[in-house]
Amino acid sequence: MKDSGKVVTALLTGLAAGAVLGLLFAPEKGSETRDKINESLSDLADAIKERAEQQLDSLNELKEKVLASVNAKADQVGSLIDDEIEEHA
Repeated sequence: MKDSGKVVTALLTGLAAGAVLGLLFAPEKGSETRDKINESLSDLADAIKERAEQQLDSLNELKEKVLASVNAKADQVGSLIDDEIEEHA
């Protein structure tokens, strides 16, 4: 998961840099170029936000799995302790 996150980040960074450079060297009016840059940056912000939400969802799923596992192990340990107490009582 870490590698795919790096790939997506690099891809988004490359896309943004390419878009900005392409717009800066395009033969258009300054206002049109600024509008295109703003639109590109808005699209990039949306893509970053979506990726962050996906990562947050993944982390929440992992948290739930870890908590379930810890709770299951805690129940097992509790049962073992109860069994030992009953044996020695």
